[in-house]
Amino acid sequence: MSQAEKGVIMGTGSMLLYFLPIMTGAIADKLGYTRMLLLSFTVYISGFYMIRSFDTFGWVFFAYIWTCVGGALFKPIISAMIARTTNEETSSIGFGIFYMMVNIGGFIGPFIAGIVLNKSWDYVFYISMLTMSVNYLITIFFFKDPIVRDGKVSVGSTIVKAFRNIQEALGDGKYVLFLVIMILFWTAFNQLYYSFPVFVDQWVDTGVLYQGIHGIWPWLAESIGTAEGTISAVTLSSMDAFFIIVFQLAISSLVMSFRPLSAMMGGILVLSGGVGMMFFAQSGWLILLGILIFSWGEMASSPKFTEYIGRIAPHDKKALYMGTSFLPIAAGHQLAGWISGGPFERIADKFYLLRKEVVSRGLELPAVSDTYSKNDFFSEAAAKMSMTPDELTSYLWDNMHPYHIGYLFAGIALSAVILLWLYDRFILGRNTTS
Repeated sequence: MSQAEKGVIMGTGSMLLYFLPIMTGAIADKLGYTRMLLLSFTVYISGFYMIRSFDTFGWVFFAYIWTCVGGALFKPIISAMIARTTNEETSSIGFGIFYMMVNIGGFIGPFIAGIVLNKSWDYVFYISMLTMSVNYLITIFFFKDPIVRDGKVSVGSTIVKAFRNIQEALGDGKYVLFLVIMILFWTAFNQLYYSFPVFVDQWVDTGVLYQGIHGIWPWLAESIGTAEGTISAVTLSSMDAFFIIVFQLAISSLVMSFRPLSAMMGGILVLSGGVGMMFFAQSGWLILLGILIFSWGEMASSPKFTEYIGRIAPHDKKALYMGTSFLPIAAGHQLAGWISGGPFERIADKFYLLRKEVVSRGLELPAVSDTYSKNDFFSEAAAKMSMTPDELTSYLWDNMHPYHIGYLFAGIALSAVILLWLYDRFILGRNTTS
């Protein structure tokens, strides 16, 4: 599967994950949270099974979309449940606990996946299906549906009303401009999930990380590392969530006195430096430092995004405005998927760059197929160029400059900072505390 195909799958699916809650949230209010949760778990489990089983672009695309629909069924329910069961005094701690739980799961899930995938990717999906199945028991025996369903209003009418509410909120031109600018932020941010794992697998020496951890705690290194003495890209990516768990309270305390827009600009500026570093080096330690800086920027900017929307929304339209906050996230996923496809492939994909080098040298190699893998292609190309695989990787790094992709991602984030400053200076006129 090419990087472009991967980008289409991830971008489209993740976009739907954030767009569909317009409808699924309305349906949940009508049919009840318990029913929607049970349906979501069923779609999730079947989606995991299909992703594990399918191996062609069309079917994998379908399976991923199907799984994201399961997420879209689940996504609005938890936030709505917290909003319904907390008040002004307890909502902050309620959503704070929720955000912490999300990041604990965001760390543990990929961390465990990074360990078990050394045996087989099948185990990753088996564990995912088993874990999701436990939610049936939790929901059936412990979850209390807070919704009293009104049989007089149809599901269709509920969905139409939801779209009308969104249309009403988007009548505010200044607010729409802010949402458009934030698409750039989410596009750069999402490269942690789209391009970064591929970049690590192809270019980064994580063996130095493994050796460093092994020198301090051998058992941990052997538990989280691969049989080849490296750290997987999945495990490395999960460190963002780990850093959020560790530093979120400190960062939140640091930026709480700043205006939301100022905090967002500062946070995105820091994030741009982190994302640039994540794609600018082959050293595992420098990459880890980049993830740390990235997470600091994320912690300073992402929560302030929601806070800003809450502040600028008219008092009687806060729910309408909050309902639109997912739109730039959805669009950011779609754009991130596209950039992680063709543009990433042409700038930073190792096998694309190698094929260019092979053609320029006039070398004859078989096409990649089911019986002739990319690794076979790479090894044979290295032999014909009288290099070892490591030497060929270094040659491509030095001469094809795949790290230039970091300039693109950092530039997108910096563009968001500049546009937010212009928005703050000339559209708002700095006459607001938001």
